[in-house]
Amino acid sequence: MAEVEQEAGSIPLTGGCQCGRVRYRADAIPGRTGYCHCRQCQRAFGNVFAVLTSVRRATLAWLGIEPTYFASSPLARRGFCSSCGTPLTFEYPDSEVVEIAVGSLDDPGLVRPTSHSGVESQVAWLALDDGLPRRLTEEDPAYRARCASLQGSGGAASGRVG
Repeated sequence: MAEVEQEAGSIPLTGGCQCGRVRYRADAIPGRTGYCHCRQCQRAFGNVFAVLTSVRRATLAWLGIEPTYFASSPLARRGFCSSCGTPLTFEYPDSEVVEIAVGSLDDPGLVRPTSHSGVESQVAWLALDDGLPRRLTEEDPAYRARCASLQGSGGAASGRVG
């Protein structure tokens, strides 16, 4: 991938999967890290939430093998290591932004969550009283735009985000 100039204020990140076959570098978009509690993220990460940080697709460079992808809904796909299974990405294929799993970063402490999404699926026993903004999946502008696009093309959104 061609070198891309780092955006002012962006955070250079490196990371990869557990076995080391998939490696990447990218620039995080400041203030775009969050908890996702939606059912799709719960299943994809095998946990009650995922923590994802946004990077511009143009800054994302795969340094080892590229991840394998699966369509997790009619709207989105997820990348993972085909050797060890580490979840790595969530993305809308036509978007300029890719969400990277914070747990796959070499230093997860470089980014800090600023919001919660998919809170309609947050498990009742998890209390995260951190004062961060919270929104339902259907309140996410990117999700709404993709649902409208899918419906306009003759498809129907399944209610599954990604």
